Amino acid sequence: MRQTVPLLFLCVLISLTRVGAIHHMKRHIEERQSSGGSIPLMVTNMCNDTIYPGINTQAGQGPQSQGFELQSGANNTQYVSENWQGRVWGRTNCSFNSQGTGPSGNGYQACNTGDCNGVVNCSVTGNTPVTLAEFTLNGGDGQTYYDISLVDGYNLPMAIVLLPLSNAFFQAIPPNLTNPSCIGTVGDFNPSQSYSPYSDGQQATFLGTNSSSPLPFANNISYSDVANWCPWDLQVSPPKGPGDGVYPYPDSTIQRPIFNPCLSACAKYNSDSDCCNGKYNSPNSCSPNYYSTAAKSVCPDAYSFAYDDQTSTFIIPAGAGFAVVFCPGERSTDILATSKQQLSRLAGTGSGAASSSSSGGMIRSLASSTLAERDGRTWCWAVFTALAVVAWSFVAGC
Repeated sequence: MRQTVPLLFLCVLISLTRVGAIHHMKRHIEERQSSGGSIPLMVTNMCNDTIYPGINTQAGQGPQSQGFELQSGANNTQYVSENWQGRVWGRTNCSFNSQGTGPSGNGYQACNTGDCNGVVNCSVTGNTPVTLAEFTLNGGDGQTYYDISLVDGYNLPMAIVLLPLSNAFFQAIPPNLTNPSCIGTVGDFNPSQSYSPYSDGQQATFLGTNSSSPLPFANNISYSDVANWCPWDLQVSPPKGPGDGVYPYPDSTIQRPIFNPCLSACAKYNSDSDCCNGKYNSPNSCSPNYYSTAAKSVCPDAYSFAYDDQTSTFIIPAGAGFAVVFCPGERSTDILATSKQQLSRLAGTGSGAASSSSSGGMIRSLASSTLAERDGRTWCWAVFTALAVVAWSFVAGC
C-alpha cells in the first residue's frame, strides 16, 4: 500500500476541478526579465468629444506615454512589456496649461473625471469615478487576465478588443469570446433590441467581430435601464428637483443628464462592507451591494465589486495585444454568461497554445485538452476504485 499512495494522491489532484481565478489585480506578479515594450496597447476614442486617456503601470515595463490627448475618432498605440500589469481609463472635460504640467486655471484638477493630479502624463491612477480597463498580460502562469471594471465607479462607455498580432492561434479564437463592451450612458446606447451591427453583410464589422462570430448583446436592457441605473445618491451631479432641491428619493420623473458619471458605493462611503475590507475581505463575506447590482444590470461583463471574478474576468493564453475603445456604441455584451464552456476551454489551453502555427490547431487544442481532462479523470477514478478495493481487502485480511 505504501507504493500506491503517490499514485492515489496524483489521481486526486488530477480529478480536482479548476479553481476560480483570483481577481487578477490582486495577483502576485513574479519578477522576470522584461522583454521590452513589444505588446501593442491601442487606445481609440469613438466619443464625440476629446478625451485624455490615462495609463497606470503596476508591474512590468509601461508605455512611453501614460497620458495624452485623444481627439474624437483618433487612436494612439503605445507598447508595453509582455509581463505588464496596469490599467487604462479616460479623462473628460480637461483643460491643461501649455506644458501639460497642471490645470489651465486655479485649482488642482484639470479634468472633471479621471484626473491624475492635474497633469497630462499620469503617474498615479485616476480620481473616481472612472471606468477601468485592467490587464495582467502574464500572471506568472502563461495566462493573460483582463476585465472592464466599474469597482471605482463609471464615467465612460468602454470596450476591450483582442489584437491577434498575425498569430495564427489568436486569429483562430472567435472574437465574440474575447471582446467585451460596457454601455452605461444613454448617449451611446442603441435602444433597438433587434438591432444588429452586421446588417451590411459579411463585410460589416463591429469591435473586431462580424456576422460569422456575432457578439452576444444584452438585449434585455432598455433605454430606461441605462438612463436610470446609477443610484440617486451616487451620481456625481444629481439633477436638481423642484421645491428648492427637495424631492422624493428617488424621483424618476426628473430627467438625468446624458453624461452622468456614477461613483461606486465603495468610492463614496469607503465602508468595509462596500469595499470588501476587514472582516468582509473574502468571497464568502463580501456580497454585491446596491451599486454593484445596478452596475451589473447594465454591464453584465464588467467587474462590479472586489470579488466579482467569476462573472467578469477574461482569461486567455498570454501573447496578444489589446485595444481599449471609449464610447464604442450600441449595447453592452453578455459574453461570460452565454459562453461559459467555450471560455473555460480557452482558459485551459495554457501558454504553450499561443505558439500554434495553424488556425485549426487552436480548435484541436481546445478539444483535445477537454477530452484529455475527461479521460484522465475517468482513468483516475478507475484506479482510485481499484485501490480502494485492494485497501479494504488488506484491512479485512488483517
